[in-house]
Amino acid sequence: MNFIKQTLLILLLSQSSYASAESFTVAAAADLKYAMADVSAEFTKLYPDSKPDIVFGSSGKIYQQIANGAPYDIFFSADINFPRLLNDAGKTASIVRPYAIGRIVLWTKADLSGKLDMERLTANDIRHVAIANPKHAPYGMRAQEALEALGLWNKISPKLVFGENIAQAAQFVDSGAAEAGIIALSLMLNPQIKNKGRYVIIPDNLHKPLEQGYVVLKRAENNPEAKAFAAFVASEKGRAIFRAWGFVRPEESL
Repeated sequence: MNFIKQTLLILLLSQSSYASAESFTVAAAADLKYAMADVSAEFTKLYPDSKPDIVFGSSGKIYQQIANGAPYDIFFSADINFPRLLNDAGKTASIVRPYAIGRIVLWTKADLSGKLDMERLTANDIRHVAIANPKHAPYGMRAQEALEALGLWNKISPKLVFGENIAQAAQFVDSGAAEAGIIALSLMLNPQIKNKGRYVIIPDNLHKPLEQGYVVLKRAENNPEAKAFAAFVASEKGRAIFRAWGFVRPEESL
């Protein structure tokens, strides 16, 4: 009887360990909301037993969470410097890899007359302009840089409404809470909003590059599924998915 109990206990422990190995948590920048859904879908075709759990937020806030011990296995950041800081702090299990360069766009759903450009944001019929919070969101930082480069930051500061991340900034425009917004091209290409209103890509020479990077974290040091996911992102198929969502490959020129 004792032997049977011991055997059952070993089986239960091994099953528990296997189940744990199947799952892993990916913390990703909010601009990856749609691209990461496609990456996950293609990955699970190759590894049907793996279960990636993906959470989204602003890169700066995710960085702080990981620095404070949040249980994430892989970090995809809209600013490659955040994973580099974690690597310097000894919290990673892989090198930091670039995966894309992001683009920002000016988007409006409002029925605005005339040419859509950044100068248009100063007009009286635009009362609110949505951007991600530049204090912790890389897309918000780049939006501020572009506005400053054009001498518009001080002029439209009273109109700004800040999203916690770039996805929330897009929601402000989509809901009508803001007449215009500066958001990620990767979100703009979502079929649900792509044909709503007008958008223009903001010239990349107005801001620093949105060089994005990812890293496997210390928690996933012995998790083969998490490492397989990271490897898939670096594969040709993974890179093609990001390109389809408007990202520029790191080795390509803007």
